[in-house]
Amino acid sequence: MPALRNTASPQHGCATCYNTAMPSYVIAGAQVYHRGRFQLLEVRTDGPFISSVAPSVDRTGAIVIDAVGLHLFPGVIDTHVHFREPGRTHKEDLESGSRAAVAGGVTSYLEMPNTEPSATTQALIDQKLALAAQKSHANYGFFIGATPDNVKDLASAKRVCGIKIFMGSSTGNLLVDDPVALDRIFAGTPKDRVIAVHAECEALVRENTARLKGRTDFEVHSEVRNAEVAYRATKQAYELSQKHDHRLHVLHCSTARETEFFKPGHGIEHKRVTAEICPHYLLLNVRDYARLGTHVKMNPPIKTEADNRGLWQALHEGVIDCIATDHAPHTLEEKRQDIWKAPSGIPLIENSLALMLDCAARGLCSYEEIAHWMCEAPARVYRLKRKGFIEPNMDADLTLVETMEKREVRNEKQYTKVKWSPWHGQILQGWTKMTFVRGQKVFEHGKVNEAFKGHEIEYA
Repeated sequence: MPALRNTASPQHGCATCYNTAMPSYVIAGAQVYHRGRFQLLEVRTDGPFISSVAPSVDRTGAIVIDAVGLHLFPGVIDTHVHFREPGRTHKEDLESGSRAAVAGGVTSYLEMPNTEPSATTQALIDQKLALAAQKSHANYGFFIGATPDNVKDLASAKRVCGIKIFMGSSTGNLLVDDPVALDRIFAGTPKDRVIAVHAECEALVRENTARLKGRTDFEVHSEVRNAEVAYRATKQAYELSQKHDHRLHVLHCSTARETEFFKPGHGIEHKRVTAEICPHYLLLNVRDYARLGTHVKMNPPIKTEADNRGLWQALHEGVIDCIATDHAPHTLEEKRQDIWKAPSGIPLIENSLALMLDCAARGLCSYEEIAHWMCEAPARVYRLKRKGFIEPNMDADLTLVETMEKREVRNEKQYTKVKWSPWHGQILQGWTKMTFVRGQKVFEHGKVNEAFKGHEIEYA
């Protein structure tokens, strides 16, 4: 474990400090992700900001962290989580979800609107922002949810990261599968505001359900919501985006086929259509139902090994832009029902970075690619101010990892409220050692700083 030594001078004033309550840090000896590659640099933070990045920085008045042998990433940004508050807080809430986030190196998150009540108006968005200000250990932002008839709310919404459309089944009044209503949303909202879609064709889901409802095997879920279900909805969303020149982000791509609508390359600022993937669509497939059952039931479902390979290729080529988790916890009791009744979704936020670091250790990707997919690209897709990069004047959101550490995922050690993981019992290589949120050390030695609260994310 890296040693800490405080070199602050008692005579030192506050000229380099943000305020007397916030220490300055120098992280020294780490391989730092800076301008596209890891390199031996030092990073100084003063208050909530990064003040310098150089081979050697001024250490005056700072707490020096000896990070030799570690890698320093920009704080991981998870742009797709369900923290269940308000309404379903027996599964998760903003405190427990953000606790799991910082334990896993995630410093900022964007949360979805399918709570109870659904976040479909400015007043309900403001309520969630107020709750997060009181409870969240990480930085936070929220989507406003689309309904068939709230276009005015979507067009006028403030302090949101984007608009979420559930084209496939959802809770409450959030399902929007009518073509006229979808067209109205794309036509009537600001063109540069991201519309993020859960792209599954509801009509085909219902048709497949009626045809397959007599089956009780786990694999039936992936047949009800098959590749054609995803393809049709992604095609429909893509065509609406092109028709109205509207920014579109396709969430949790699960099939190789739907990636044909996305363009390769890393020039995210110049793309009108972007896409995300979750680790489970890279690492799990229908063969895993045999050992994990409903623990890996999710929407959209896991698909085939061929889809795993195609999605990896799309990610490497920049066809898919970023990685998020779709962290969607349910209790073990809820998940132990049959395949038709068990709710869809898995907890993931605290293990997502470790899973990807383990992929790098196995040669499936590089640490530089992880930093791009999980830090830089999410900030660029949603135009988050001062996030995603280790540069002077950016927010001091930083994740320090030990790429050689091997640790077993254990249900009883999970920070999420539901206390389980589909990766229980699996040994992963690469784990978070420290997490900094706006210059405050919020996670170290396996413990979360309970007193610290994150900040509302700003958008460019």
